[in-house]
Amino acid sequence: MKKSTLRIVAIALLVAFLGWVVFTSLPMGGEPKSPTSGGSKIVREYEPKFTKEGELWITRAESGDTIQSLDIEIADNQTETQYGMMYRKSMDPNTGMLFIMPAEQQQSFWMKNTYVPLDIIYINSNFEIVSIQKNAKPESLESLPSEGVALYVLEVLGGFADEHGLKKGDKIKFERG
Repeated sequence: MKKSTLRIVAIALLVAFLGWVVFTSLPMGGEPKSPTSGGSKIVREYEPKFTKEGELWITRAESGDTIQSLDIEIADNQTETQYGMMYRKSMDPNTGMLFIMPAEQQQSFWMKNTYVPLDIIYINSNFEIVSIQKNAKPESLESLPSEGVALYVLEVLGGFADEHGLKKGDKIKFERG
């Protein structure tokens, strides 16, 4: 054989060998192996954990009586607002996420990559509830708009608004820290 032919055969064998190494290292059946199934790869899913950043009180419009208090996580920048409650698989009924939006205007949220049903409560700059989207369906891409302008948006566990009898005009107050 000529030297050039030997070189081509050697390169072809090397490429085939590298292809075999890569192919045999891929998981089969689309499922990563876990330590309990005999594999050595550990797979962990990312789930953000609740971080208490303040407290919030919801009060009756007529009397000012406290309806419920919540520990809250605060989303007040673009990244936090974009991710919100995404990727969380559970939520404590006495917690919420308060979004502080950059401007008071019509707001709209959706449930992409959100795994728990939520009540989405829209609140204006006077701290009054302007509308409530109840039991938003997990992972839905449906737009869930406010019925008026809002500066704040409070997400709580689905069913919260009905359980506590929340309605338009009820108010919130909150403290950071």
